[in-house]
Amino acid sequence: MARSSSRSNDWGFPRWRGYGSERGATQVRMCDRHGCDQPGDCPAPKAPNSRERWYFCPRHAEEYNRNWDYFAGLSAEEAAAREADEKRSASGYAEQAHYGWAGPGDGRWSRDEMRAFETLELEVDAGFEAVKAAWRRLAKANHPDVKPNDAEAAVRFQAVQAAFEILRRAEERRPR
Repeated sequence: MARSSSRSNDWGFPRWRGYGSERGATQVRMCDRHGCDQPGDCPAPKAPNSRERWYFCPRHAEEYNRNWDYFAGLSAEEAAAREADEKRSASGYAEQAHYGWAGPGDGRWSRDEMRAFETLELEVDAGFEAVKAAWRRLAKANHPDVKPNDAEAAVRFQAVQAAFEILRRAEERRPR
């Protein structure tokens, strides 16, 4: 009479199977999109602030995220308030931005600084010497002493002065 052994073949060394491998079937969650037969390994919220999740394949997760509107149903004031609140709570991440790769349009300039570059008619990657030169050129062209009775020139002169001041302060804050 043969005895059946309760021992497995994979005890001791060398290991006969890889770590984490099991004899049972692995559970695979299928995509929640109707008619899709791909594995659903990308969770997506069913509604804002809901713990319930859809599980999509990468293709349907991309489609779902493309149509997602975070500010749906909010007025312009509520959307601006939510954006400001989330920027305030994510300020720790913004402080570390100087460790990232730097290049034009990389997020190192604020909206005001970008508008200042536009006012001075400069590209975003212009150096501070170019900022000074543009400021001098535009200030001389629009100075109230040069154009004494021109109200538009006075407004442009003030805008150029404010833009230079914004960029000067940004240059002083920049780490060396």
